[in-house]
Amino acid sequence: MISFVAAFAVFLLLHSVPAIPAVRTGVISQIGKPVYLISYSVVSTAALVWLFSAALALDYVPLWDLQPWHAAVTFVLAPLGGFLVLAGVFSENPLSIAMRSSERRGAVVQVTRHPVLWGFAFWASGHIVANGDLRSLLLFGGFALFALAAIPMAEKRARRRLGGRWQALSEGTSIVPLARRPSRWRLTLDLPMLLAAALTAGISCWLLLGGGHATLFGVDPIAAFG
Repeated sequence: MISFVAAFAVFLLLHSVPAIPAVRTGVISQIGKPVYLISYSVVSTAALVWLFSAALALDYVPLWDLQPWHAAVTFVLAPLGGFLVLAGVFSENPLSIAMRSSERRGAVVQVTRHPVLWGFAFWASGHIVANGDLRSLLLFGGFALFALAAIPMAEKRARRRLGGRWQALSEGTSIVPLARRPSRWRLTLDLPMLLAAALTAGISCWLLLGGGHATLFGVDPIAAFG
């Protein structure tokens, strides 16, 4: 348990500190953006591997009996979450987490102002349902709570950063997915969303039908609930 708590603490630190503009800007000014992105990706991946390894080392304590509908929930929430994360990463979004600095809005912002954070929350929540044990609740529940807790912080930072421009840029959007007023519903697609949909479909097929999930995590979800 100590290793798991330590790994989760490192994971939270790595994903919290860079969200502070002053810290991120200071590090980039010292080592350059390309080195920062590569270094951050490597360290984050290593921390994630450590976290999953520490979680798998915990004793298996079942919390509920698994039923076929549990898998169905995951088969919906996990791809949906993956799509939102990818679409959010690929899109321009001045209102939340985004890879590109711009005041243009990608089409996914019509769904929610915070697609990356909601995506992680959906993905993690789906995995809690289908595993039904204590270590999964701790691991994926921690992911989901972290993502949801980051939403009001991202909202506050965007309002402060954009000032008077926030009202216009947030027009027709919502924090909760698809919670806009019906008169504002004009859902359109753009290249980042289409690319995210294609990648999500491909990754999901590989994980579920191509043995990818079994290779990476030692569990075949379809066989487990077959």
